[in-house]
Amino acid sequence: QVQLVESGGGLVQAGGSLRLSCAASGRTFTWYAMGWFRQAPGKEREFVAAISRSGGSRDYADSVKGRLTISRDNARNTVYLQMNSLKPEDTAVYYCAADSVPHSQTIRLVRAYDYWGQGTQVTVSS
Repeated sequence: QVQLVESGGGLVQAGGSLRLSCAASGRTFTWYAMGWFRQAPGKEREFVAAISRSGGSRDYADSVKGRLTISRDNARNTVYLQMNSLKPEDTAVYYCAADSVPHSQTIRLVRAYDYWGQGTQVTVSS
């Protein structure tokens, strides 16, 4: 079992920044690739970003490339999502997730992830 707890969400104006954190506990953090997903009201949960076990490989949704950055600190068992130049369409609940069998062909899929956090709300006002 892995427990994931997100923090750092809030209300920000368009063009502003936020940094989300996801603290992991339980099994060895480096066993898992980590991902961030988001879900807006009335929409399906969608992929935002993912990072490999070592942190050496990252993947981003086209909609966030150049604005959002995923990183991880394996010594602190924490994954981050730095969010810059935020837009109103970034408004959603953001979830972190852990994937025990990461693969490049499935890293963007919700069903590939074994463990999920409870989510943190990000609201971007125009």
